[in-house]
Amino acid sequence: MKLQMHQLAGLERLIHEPARLMIMALLYTVESADFFFLQRETGLSKGNLSVHLAKLEQAGYVRIEKTYRGKLPLTLCSLTEAGREAFQHYRRSLHHLVAATGDSHEPPAMTPSPTR
Repeated sequence: MKLQMHQLAGLERLIHEPARLMIMALLYTVESADFFFLQRETGLSKGNLSVHLAKLEQAGYVRIEKTYRGKLPLTLCSLTEAGREAFQHYRRSLHHLVAATGDSHEPPAMTPSPTR
């Protein structure tokens, strides 16, 4: 159990945070996504999404491009190569951690409580 806890602690915390994990997972599946798509899919507020994107950009995992679609501003986000590699490593680490628990079975079915 200690090894598993050590492995869990070793997961990259920057990616492991739930909001950033959602962002990374979404960006991993597309070439790029606009800010409003990410906001809609993650359910995050504009401010919260901006903060998490800034942290991922600062780490070199996300590239943010400010452009225009016609006359309207458009913010496009994509994973960098380092971001793709970091997310792949995170997924492998999490997969190995889950496999190491030896619990590959479904949880036991709940038995109904006796009626009184």
